[in-house]
Amino acid sequence: MGKKRVMVPAEDVDLSAVKYHHEAIQAPHLTGLKFKLFVKLLETPLVGPLIISRLKKDNKIVELLQNTVIPEAPMYKPEYPPQEPEPGVVVVDEDGKPEDRVELAVNCLPPYNPASCWNEDLASPFRYWKIRDYAHAYRSQFVTPSMVAEKIISVIEEFNKKDPPTPLLISFDAEEVRKQAAASTKRFEEGSPISILDGIFIAIKDDIDLYPHPSKGGTTWMHEVRPMKEDAVSVSRLRCCGVIFVGKANMHEFGMGTTGNNPNYGTTRNPHALDRYTGGSSSGPAAIVASGLCSAALGTDGGGSIRIPSSLCGVVGLKTTYGRTNIRGSLYDYGTVAVIGPIASSVEDVMLVYAAILGSNPADRISLNPSPPCLPNLSSCDGADALGSLRLGKYTAWFNDVQSTDVSDTCEDMLNLLSKTHGCEMVEIVIPEMQEMRTSHLLSIGSEFIQSLNPDIEDGKGVRLNYDSRTSVALFRSFNASDYIAAQCLRRRLMYHHMEIFKKVDVIVTPTTGMTAPKIPSGALSYGETNLQVTGYLMRFVVAANLLGFPAISIPVGYDKQGLPIGLQLISRPWGEATLLRLASAVEELYAKPKKRPASFYDVLKTK
Repeated sequence: MGKKRVMVPAEDVDLSAVKYHHEAIQAPHLTGLKFKLFVKLLETPLVGPLIISRLKKDNKIVELLQNTVIPEAPMYKPEYPPQEPEPGVVVVDEDGKPEDRVELAVNCLPPYNPASCWNEDLASPFRYWKIRDYAHAYRSQFVTPSMVAEKIISVIEEFNKKDPPTPLLISFDAEEVRKQAAASTKRFEEGSPISILDGIFIAIKDDIDLYPHPSKGGTTWMHEVRPMKEDAVSVSRLRCCGVIFVGKANMHEFGMGTTGNNPNYGTTRNPHALDRYTGGSSSGPAAIVASGLCSAALGTDGGGSIRIPSSLCGVVGLKTTYGRTNIRGSLYDYGTVAVIGPIASSVEDVMLVYAAILGSNPADRISLNPSPPCLPNLSSCDGADALGSLRLGKYTAWFNDVQSTDVSDTCEDMLNLLSKTHGCEMVEIVIPEMQEMRTSHLLSIGSEFIQSLNPDIEDGKGVRLNYDSRTSVALFRSFNASDYIAAQCLRRRLMYHHMEIFKKVDVIVTPTTGMTAPKIPSGALSYGETNLQVTGYLMRFVVAANLLGFPAISIPVGYDKQGLPIGLQLISRPWGEATLLRLASAVEELYAKPKKRPASFYDVLKTK
């Protein structure tokens, strides 16, 4: 038999014959000096290509890309026709003022009850302060933004003194924070706050431009070759709403990892267990929200980089439809898999920040043809009807492919609650070609990464990368043009498969990750780590939303036996953010058990 493999057209795939196969990535787990030596070998002209060739063959990358005839034409961006309107929503003007969109979002929320939030009973269960709690405290003159700023500054400075370093922020300027807080305090004193987001503290991931902070992408040198003179579009929209920016949050270097490990500045720790990873690559954004220091943060998500750390840190993370938010002003504004999105402690806070930053790039609207952005009207009785009509798709074999049944059982319990309480219909689905999807995503994100970095690597900057980034560089540089085109042909097939599924269901449900927060090996702090088995579990459920452009959200739904957070992921059809936010809000409301106070938590709002 020859090596050639011929795929039937996507519409002819027999779903009854599809069998799910557990993904077992074949690659060594290395840390410390062994990892350093491995990278040196990988970069050796004769030995390196042999190692890469073996890794690609062992993981069937060659078989899928070079030995397979794919009948579909390539699809270089996830472009879809306009979708059916979502029920029970309010249409938002994406070209209007951000503060007007935020006000509209506030009006979509249930009424705010201060009495239920400002209970001095010490026996009350743990809860995060929400954005509306801060706004109420400022307007009632319980505290001022400047008072809160001083608390945050003292904690950040404490973090910066730790040895070994575990920074939440890569770039931080206390005086800049004080200046923003003073301006916000003055607006409240004058009775003229700009919006509900005025005085709200937000961190920005280090790959998104926040003037005057440099954008390093977690490296030690990117700011030297990429000068930055203004805010990213999403940051500018938040600034118009009166947001106070605390600085640039730590991240996995260039976003090319799922743990958040960063030897350049120190690895951010999971607030729930300080010996464990936050998840990545938006490690700092998720940790700073989970620790209570910021109400929200902005991250980027090219391969689960918002949803993975949100799940592992017990917070909410939204990955929007590709093109729904304007990614200009980030390190990835050229790509086809990454978006900018919010992380917050609650669905309503995610919704408020999302309302501020939404709005596609005008240049993308011609090809992407987006449906008008909408928000769910959570204050209306119509919401119950909209929830009850939802069909939730579950691919059981995939859903249960987790490291511990704590993860799948906890998510299953929440789905049962949704069905029992709101009447959501559970529908068994089959998703074909899962390995092809992972391979296509790897090729897409890897090719876009290496294309942007090649000039700097040729200019000698490659040796200043972390060892795990250098491993990625060696792999991604081994791919060729035909590999990339094959990956885009697979993208079109997979778009077809998923849109056929969305004719039968409204939302696909999965655990967010296949495991809870992994431990940090001691040898990983100095030289980094490569552990593709862990990466496989962390990315098991996330790549479809990136490769195919779908919106997805992670919501905390419980804890494993070690007290580590577990997230449930919801994936919707293109431009279906309102449906996700409505369903996520219902999930959040149904989770009746008290949240665990993170081991590292700071109450920066209460004065007593």
